[in-house]
Amino acid sequence: MSNQTHPQSSVGLDYLKLEDNSNTLWNLTPPELYEEAIKNGEATLTEDYAIRILTGEYTGRSPKDKYIVDQPSIHDDIDWGEINQPTEEEVFDNLFEKVTDYLQDKKLYVKDCFAGADEKYQLNVRVVSEAAYHGLFAHNMFVRPSAEELENHEPEFTVLAAPNFKADPEVDGTKTETFIFVNFDKKIILIGGTLYSGEVKKGIFSVMNYMLPKKDVMAMHCSANMSEDGDTAVFFGLSGTGKTTLSSDQDRILIGDDEHGWSEDGVFNIEGGCYAKTINLSKEGEPLIYATTKMPGTILENVVLDENRSPNFDDTSYTQNTRCSYPIHYIPNANESGTGNHPSNVIFLTCDAFGVLPPISKLTPEQAMYHFISGYTAKVAGTERGVTEPQATFSACFGAPFMPLHPTVYAELLAKKIRKHNSSVWLLNTGWTGGPHGVGHRMELPHTRQMLSEALNGNIEDVEFKIDPVFGLAIPQHVEGVPDEVLIPRNTWDDKTAYDEKADQLAKMFAENFEQFENEASKELIKAGPKVTA
Repeated sequence: MSNQTHPQSSVGLDYLKLEDNSNTLWNLTPPELYEEAIKNGEATLTEDYAIRILTGEYTGRSPKDKYIVDQPSIHDDIDWGEINQPTEEEVFDNLFEKVTDYLQDKKLYVKDCFAGADEKYQLNVRVVSEAAYHGLFAHNMFVRPSAEELENHEPEFTVLAAPNFKADPEVDGTKTETFIFVNFDKKIILIGGTLYSGEVKKGIFSVMNYMLPKKDVMAMHCSANMSEDGDTAVFFGLSGTGKTTLSSDQDRILIGDDEHGWSEDGVFNIEGGCYAKTINLSKEGEPLIYATTKMPGTILENVVLDENRSPNFDDTSYTQNTRCSYPIHYIPNANESGTGNHPSNVIFLTCDAFGVLPPISKLTPEQAMYHFISGYTAKVAGTERGVTEPQATFSACFGAPFMPLHPTVYAELLAKKIRKHNSSVWLLNTGWTGGPHGVGHRMELPHTRQMLSEALNGNIEDVEFKIDPVFGLAIPQHVEGVPDEVLIPRNTWDDKTAYDEKADQLAKMFAENFEQFENEASKELIKAGPKVTA
């Protein structure tokens, strides 16, 4: 394939110790990357000319195989631990040399792009991989430069991926054959032993989450949308809480579905695409996302195809974590600029399977910090082997695996933004009511949508609120279109004593989880948590 007509940066691959030769293909178009992926045996065309990829053994991220190279320049900044695992520079250098030697005679796909829709905070990104699929994924998921911008592109951070190269743990200082190294001094993310593209996306997101707070920009693992007149909302939430469902609203403009910054000018999308889960995806339930799966350029990951190459989104034979990747403009009501105003509303989504949190409540800035640091939701029976009753799950900042700094850094920055712009903060429970999982029932989606709509339209601000005695949350006494009895969780339980016991149980779980943050937290922040009985 001739590559002479493709825009190419004047910065070659010398800094990676790789030769820029005929095996290096620069900034191929999606059709060309299709051809390469199919020719390489990486991909299959679907009946609608989307492309299906099977990522093999790894169908999700490998957080235990991700490391940050411990260097003096960053040592005091990083919140080291099980999530941000340190590794020595010598380990990185050794594997970097092995990977570059391995890639010398391989065909390489180079994609230059941006992270960040706001040019003030944009990061020049380069993705180099032996997989054509990674090139197409980068085209979909990052901000796409113009031809002129490509010619002047100077990479500030590079993802170097060798999915077919496997480490030797006994020799290379890794836990397994898979590794993801982030080197902030050399500005390289080194990936080996896994084809899963989420490592490329989340690697750059982690870098942005380190860099943006140093510029007084809040880095957020959230979706965002806005009304026609620019009234902006952001949605934080862990998997299964309804982040994509509730932010994908045909009556509002989508800014982005996963990663954003909040600067002095407003909200901006870090990405240029969407990476949506497709498990049980249907035209009726998620029409906008479903439509993208029938468009050329979309990547379907680990989705089962039938004999006609039609996707079966209900079949989880390969994984529960089936995905589709597409440019954001595939959503018809997406914002072309990827930017929005300062959020009038900040929504924290939780799926409380204990059935004790209110369906909607308003938070003070201190409570917002507390619940943001806690990042609570619950797993229910049947979701994982051995889970027989609801289990509390906490992930700081609603995205702990991607946050290199201490959670309080992000929480304090969020509280500062909320106070400055007088944003309303809401906790929206999409979980259970009338009892815990197995006794009660899931919140009715029409009720949840109505409560969210009334909050975003400012119709709850002036109603009477009641303070929950255990969780201290301000619960509106009336929401238009929602039965009043639904709003107070205790009122929905037949057994009030059982409710009190379950509420106290969850309050203690919050307190026990928060103990790890108390050395860094103020007294006001600690007091914002639930009241635990002795």
